[in-house]
Amino acid sequence: MKKFLTLSCLFFSVFLTAQNFSGQATYQSKTNVDMDFGGREMTEQMRKQIADMMKSALEKTYILNFNKEESSYKEEEKLAAPGAGGGMMMMMGNFTAGAQYKNTKENIFLQEQEFFGKQFLISDTLPKLEWTLVNESKQIGQYVAFKATAIKKLGDTDWQSMRRRNRNNDDEKKDTEAKNDSTEVNVMDEIEIPKEIEIVAWYTPQIPVPQGPGEYFGLPGLILEIQADRTSILCSKIVLNTKETIEITKPSKGQKVSQEEYQKIVKEKVEEMQEMYGGGRRGGGGSFRIGG
Repeated sequence: MKKFLTLSCLFFSVFLTAQNFSGQATYQSKTNVDMDFGGREMTEQMRKQIADMMKSALEKTYILNFNKEESSYKEEEKLAAPGAGGGMMMMMGNFTAGAQYKNTKENIFLQEQEFFGKQFLISDTLPKLEWTLVNESKQIGQYVAFKATAIKKLGDTDWQSMRRRNRNNDDEKKDTEAKNDSTEVNVMDEIEIPKEIEIVAWYTPQIPVPQGPGEYFGLPGLILEIQADRTSILCSKIVLNTKETIEITKPSKGQKVSQEEYQKIVKEKVEEMQEMYGGGRRGGGGSFRIGG
């Protein structure tokens, strides 16, 4: 049965490859966050409000417009929930990717990004991953999807994979205990970003385009699902060959920088903020823990 499905997918892929087609895919993105609010003075209502704001910031809907060579990826516009503003939401919004464009033929990557009130246009080559195709399949909606994996190297600005620092040796544990006994505690000392994570993708040859959500691409079929550490992205709807022309637009707003230049700007700003606000008083207004 599995061989029959595989052959059917390949036959359908050849059929579609002969066509000049385009499509639109809708994705639901979610990042799991383990929050630990430590302030004794924080009420249950305040905890719930912060949890709701975090959920709103970390559960998003994106639209991918694509053809064989190009794609544009953008968060679906929606009205902000009442009371969803404030410093925390503004802070998290600074690390949310803007409109994105990929061209697999010309190896072009463009992304708009607003960071602390300044607009940037990241212009670079496509961030390539070395995919390993796995002999495993599953059904996603009406499509047969196949598994692929890759190892992604992370930088200092990959905040979605941020987690509580793992203290492995006695010296580090003693150092942490000493810091906790002091008046000032630097929250940034308690978190870390791993050097690399495994990416698991599910793609369908029934839609033979090398496109996918976000920065992910390069498989022999549209990527329907991504699992990247604590972030999952799942395709919930696909429309192919619509009568209306599907627009694939290139982002154009902002100061043009490379990915490396942008990461340097973010890192310097974070270090600046750490110096200004890094120390939090023990037992104060609360903290959140990302990861285990």
